[in-house]
Amino acid sequence: MLARARSFFNPSDPSKLPRRLFWIAFLVRVLYITLAHTYRIRPAEDHFQFGWEAGRIARALVTGYGYSDPFANAFIAHTGATAWLPPLYPLLLAAIFRIFGIYSHASAWVLFTIQSAFSAITAIATYEIAARCFNRKVALWSAWIWALHPGAMQYAVRWPWEMSITTALFAFTLVLALRLRNIEIEPNTSRTSHRKPRTSHWFFFGLLWGLIALLNSTLLIFLPVCGLWILIPRLGAPFLRPHRMSGIALLGPTLAALIFLACIAPWAMRNWQAFHAFIPLRGNLGAELYMGNGPGSNGLLMEYDHPMQAPDQLRLYAAVGEIRYVAMRGAAAKAYITADPAHFAVDIARRVYFYWISVPQAGDVRWFVGAGRILSFAFISFAGLLGLALALHRRIPAAGLFASAILLLPFPYYLITVHARFRHPLEPLLCIFGVYLFQSATRTRSEQSR
Repeated sequence: MLARARSFFNPSDPSKLPRRLFWIAFLVRVLYITLAHTYRIRPAEDHFQFGWEAGRIARALVTGYGYSDPFANAFIAHTGATAWLPPLYPLLLAAIFRIFGIYSHASAWVLFTIQSAFSAITAIATYEIAARCFNRKVALWSAWIWALHPGAMQYAVRWPWEMSITTALFAFTLVLALRLRNIEIEPNTSRTSHRKPRTSHWFFFGLLWGLIALLNSTLLIFLPVCGLWILIPRLGAPFLRPHRMSGIALLGPTLAALIFLACIAPWAMRNWQAFHAFIPLRGNLGAELYMGNGPGSNGLLMEYDHPMQAPDQLRLYAAVGEIRYVAMRGAAAKAYITADPAHFAVDIARRVYFYWISVPQAGDVRWFVGAGRILSFAFISFAGLLGLALALHRRIPAAGLFASAILLLPFPYYLITVHARFRHPLEPLLCIFGVYLFQSATRTRSEQSR
């Protein structure tokens, strides 16, 4: 038993590293949930903070009203069918509510534990990305920072929302992309490396993107770039030399596309039956556009005009139905943006700042606590972006792919609204590039000293 324990914690044994990363990260998170009592979610507003719209939908599912009622309260109990959110996270919540109770402490503990497992496994993906593109030292530091840094675990242990799960799935899509392109700087550093891409890689590539679409469809903006990055070398640059395109080379991508479509098709069919409209993933864009860019917008969401906060908006939503309500709000948003484009441009600039530097803190937060949060958030951004610039300059493998992700994923939030949690899917990459930046600086000083 003692020998096994020594082997498990031996840093020189790479075969144990993935398990060591996962279990230490997972246990730290679960201990924090249990000891800090984060599962005791405030019951204010009829437990709305327990999953917000996702929690309301999950409650409706468990109580027999179907996928509906994202804003139901004591005054308007049922508001009808919804496509406000993609289905995967509300369905997960509904399954937990069914077993452990609606809005119960036990349900919160189980939910945060599941999220912690996804957050912990992201450390393994972080390690493989860094090992394939940089070196084992960058990989080790990046993975252990992700495993143990409080900022990396905060959404898993405190927020009943999909960010931790989405981040894990997105990180593993990048791992699969690197495998499919045979990016491998140090083959012996990755226990799961493969010289030749397998059909299973394409299968899981399509599956992971399908799950991401059903969790947070905003990330799909990066899917075409990621797919083309994998495909173009495999097809011999077909846009330049069409005669070199190979049918065999397209079998894997075709499989991935079919798996992706098989994931999202049932949800699109449900929406057609419920609304008689084509809603492939979510149907709240118009409402979000107005709440982010209406007359009182300041770069953040106008929560006071949200159906959950404004009784008049909730009554209107329930009276006209979700499709008409979203269309009305979207038309009002477009009219206001057209009438005052300067205000819209200022809001975009604010959101760019908020995304990378930090969103405004709540008024009851002490100044030194708020300043520490801003410094931490901004430091990760600056270190990661400078590390990315250095990687692009040195032509590190896949640096262009990662730069595309960092460029594209924030773009929808620049146009609508922003929150600190929206950056979370990019944070494994920012962590890797920040470590690479400081490791490069340390190596340069060491070389100058010698």
